[in-house]
Amino acid sequence: MGKVAFVFPGQGSQVVGMGKELYEKYDIAKELFHQADQALGYSIMDLCFNGPEEELRKTSNTQPAILTMSVICYELLKQHGITPDIVAGHSLGEYSALVAAGSLKFSDAVLLVHKRGQFMQQAVPIGEGSMAAILGLDRATIIEICEKVQSQYGAVQAVNFNCPGQVVIAGKADAVEKAVELLKAAGAKRAVMLPVSAPFHSTLMKPAAVQLAGELDKVSVHDAQIPVVANVDGKIITTGATIKNSLVEQAASPVKWEDCVAEMVDYGADLFVEVGPGKVLTGFTKKIAKEVQNLNVEDIASLEKTLDYFKEVR
Repeated sequence: MGKVAFVFPGQGSQVVGMGKELYEKYDIAKELFHQADQALGYSIMDLCFNGPEEELRKTSNTQPAILTMSVICYELLKQHGITPDIVAGHSLGEYSALVAAGSLKFSDAVLLVHKRGQFMQQAVPIGEGSMAAILGLDRATIIEICEKVQSQYGAVQAVNFNCPGQVVIAGKADAVEKAVELLKAAGAKRAVMLPVSAPFHSTLMKPAAVQLAGELDKVSVHDAQIPVVANVDGKIITTGATIKNSLVEQAASPVKWEDCVAEMVDYGADLFVEVGPGKVLTGFTKKIAKEVQNLNVEDIASLEKTLDYFKEVR
């Protein structure tokens, strides 16, 4: 039997109402929502359940909200004896993965990602940066065109290598616009401007990375108890010191998600469980590794479906 990979979603998977039914049914959900509220000093639970959406969409709220939801879903699986052989998370999701791997304490992680969201937002004023998803064009062409635009218009680069045919670029708003124009001319099927408030994972996030390093120095980052695949290079990391350095670098470096999935498949994973809200990563996995089985856990229905699968098949 192959190995099980747990993958944890990043920003964009949030939805008002998430977690409410889990909270009403499971004690661990109540406990973790209350722990998160206590760590943050405000109610992320209320934001998850009731919104408003524009508040939940603010980076400094989205990040702890998704992390809390993801860790609740992870703990529910763990209570049923279902644990991963290897983990990874997309951007913010890497913090959820590290909680699952025993490297970060949940209360530390929830505060870290709240601050990470604040630092990212402060690094580039709203309106000055943007991001766009480029569909149907190869990596090399996208990198080459971004480099050309960058030399004339300022910062723009490929920042998320999500799956074959989907790469996200980020940078200064006018440089992103110019790059989109040239990428379409070079044969991109579509270019979709993303509704985000900052150019995440670009070099413009370096001030955020520096501030994040200061916050990471205040918490304990332990060796991972199970292998974690890092966003920055798609390789397995396990020691606390390497993990800490990787998290700092990750804030202003591209997310190599396609490489992360390939690494997990190489490790022997043939079942991927997306743990947390949405099915964005499941969509990516299907394009990267068509041969693997995919499940997800985000609510009672998907939890029960996943538990049934493990009872019957694994």
